[in-house]
Amino acid sequence: MLIDSHAHLNFSAYKDDLDEMIKNTLENNTWAINVGSQSTTSERAVLIANKYEKGIYAAVGLHPTHLFSIHIDESEVDVKFKSRAEDWDYDFYKNLAQDKKVVAIGEMGLDYSFIPDNVDRKTAEKKQQEVFHKGLDLADELDLPIIIHNRDVHNEIIPILSEYVKNNRLKRRGVIHCYTGGWQDAEKYLDLGFLIGFTGIITFNPRKNNNAQQEKILEVVRNIPMNKFMIETDCPYLTPEPNRGKRNEPLFVRYVAEKIAEIKNTSFDEIADISTKTARSFFKI
Repeated sequence: MLIDSHAHLNFSAYKDDLDEMIKNTLENNTWAINVGSQSTTSERAVLIANKYEKGIYAAVGLHPTHLFSIHIDESEVDVKFKSRAEDWDYDFYKNLAQDKKVVAIGEMGLDYSFIPDNVDRKTAEKKQQEVFHKGLDLADELDLPIIIHNRDVHNEIIPILSEYVKNNRLKRRGVIHCYTGGWQDAEKYLDLGFLIGFTGIITFNPRKNNNAQQEKILEVVRNIPMNKFMIETDCPYLTPEPNRGKRNEPLFVRYVAEKIAEIKNTSFDEIADISTKTARSFFKI
């Protein structure tokens, strides 16, 4: 069994074959956490999860890039979309998060890479920080873990999380989704009780990707304790090798597990077993 701990089945990439794809996913003994990025996709994540007795679950939250309207184009990693501006509505997300199939708040966090030219940068960063705090507050209030989007701003996110931990808040902690940092920062998250999420990025050919960045991520995979990570696709984005160029989907999380097994010199079955136990414990599923 495998669990894709971060999927976006609620996105338009699956509008033509969603039911068929999920059926195939479940029949192949793979579960998925369907993650919201704004109000509409969070609602859709919950609706989709409730169509299935088990195997498909939801997370609800507001991604930092959806605080502003901007075109996102990272074609080299299959990410391309237009975000629309949305304000955080605490009551809306609180009500949605109390559905029985919601297992986390998120994804939420900080991302200063895509700030519109017509928005003051300091104002934008402050708004992201305020909304991130509100997401953490909601996760704390509802006793849910949080799925954290972190675009290379570890120096800001780590102190924020440290403060919550110091004040005995956010007891369920969270996961640093799609981790692309180095081992030094990863250790700090682990010391605070957070998990690390690995995507298909770890399978990318370093000659075609950023070689130095790739080596940093692989060092984290080598060093991380076996019970401190989860595997994810971030589908429809970040399709792993050997399926680069195709639409990503939860079944492809297998390739992430296989790569981790190769790096850690162990069996695929062991990685599948341990990562599944970690995800089931983390999300209480």
